[in-house]
Amino acid sequence: MSAGRAVTPLLPVKVGKAGIPYAQGMAAGPWVFATGHMAQSLAQSYPGGLDAAVESAGLPHGGLPKNQKEADLVFSRIEAVLREAGTGLGNIVRVDQYYPTHTAVDHYHVVRHKRLPTVPPSTSMLVDALSVPGAQMNVQAIAVLPGAGRDPTPLRSAAMASHPTSGYPPALASGDYVFIAGMTPGAKPGEPARDGLAEAAQMPPGNLWRSTPIRLQTQYIIEQKIIPALELAGASAKSVCKAQVYLVHPEDYAPFLQVWHRYFAESPAAISIIPVSNPGVGQFHSRLEINVLALKEAGSTRKRLVGRDVFMGYAGVPGAVQAGDLLLLSGLMAVDESGVVADARPDPGQPYLVSPVKAQMREMLQRAQSICAQAGTSLDNIVRIQHFHTDLGELLPALEVWQEFLPSRPLPFTAVGVPRHMPAPGVSVLLDLWVYAPQEKSREKSQAK
Repeated sequence: MSAGRAVTPLLPVKVGKAGIPYAQGMAAGPWVFATGHMAQSLAQSYPGGLDAAVESAGLPHGGLPKNQKEADLVFSRIEAVLREAGTGLGNIVRVDQYYPTHTAVDHYHVVRHKRLPTVPPSTSMLVDALSVPGAQMNVQAIAVLPGAGRDPTPLRSAAMASHPTSGYPPALASGDYVFIAGMTPGAKPGEPARDGLAEAAQMPPGNLWRSTPIRLQTQYIIEQKIIPALELAGASAKSVCKAQVYLVHPEDYAPFLQVWHRYFAESPAAISIIPVSNPGVGQFHSRLEINVLALKEAGSTRKRLVGRDVFMGYAGVPGAVQAGDLLLLSGLMAVDESGVVADARPDPGQPYLVSPVKAQMREMLQRAQSICAQAGTSLDNIVRIQHFHTDLGELLPALEVWQEFLPSRPLPFTAVGVPRHMPAPGVSVLLDLWVYAPQEKSREKSQAK
């Protein structure tokens, strides 16, 4: 029997002419998720094009730069979501940003520094497209309710200082949870560097035989950035619960995972591996960026592997990790051991009577349901949905499948367009899902066993 709903949609609106409900945020226990925020008009529907005050079509250069107006509206909407749940911008523990152009980033940072009391761990990516024409940023935030030892505590180290234009800490603790910022192979303060990357993460000049760029960059990020950041918070590689990995080059999936498993095979983490633009990370020659969520070693919250029987497309990757009341799924793709599932393959004999994206979505959501059931929760408790599409024209049919599984439910979704180099041919959408798993439900299920 599926678990009941334990989450509350915040400030829901309608999605376009299709009228699919969209939740601007979700409240779940001590957590608040503000998802998929852009500077679109909300007067009638979402998305409805850019807000007129941001566009300033009649006098586009008469005030603040457009991207600063865009960022300010985004933060005002995130603040409204948090206020609705009983918290505020000072209790944000993580932000994620997607941009179709690097020219928006500095303008966004100007506003972020003004609006946030302290910049939390952050991940920024260049993507191929956003779902609102003209929008140049999509922002998501995770926050906590005040009190009960959850106050966000930024953890800094002079050896791992971020660039002053960004200003975020390498790690932040909130209760037993540890949030690590997106880490790249960019050089740390005082390190030898070439073209912005640490020399230790690069092939030596003139040497063709020392490893490969992706292996060196991955090893450097894990050893020199992620593990030291975890140690700042009393965490370790064993306590990592979830990682998002953004890869620039399609040939890097398998060698990345070889290096990753050297550090995390003993205590696997859920992992989503997502293609991004080239360049897509903060340095031109960086091939990847990694952010992680972990738990303090000395805390009372423990990680639990879930869904190890669910095929995720990679050897050694669990379906999900449960970290207290959060169920963190690995990136979902509609694949089996032979590639994209049969129902999602084109039918040359009847090419107009099949919808590959709907078939992919149904397969992924069925797997998500199975993983949720093993954790004593259900898709009813979804709090964070990220869609990565190789063609944003497939967004509406993908959302229609969500409505098959969760009729009339406001969906806390973000959708961005990414390059056409998914890990398997024929895959056109990848999902990254977070689900609330109330601990009393999980205990009851464990005791029943």
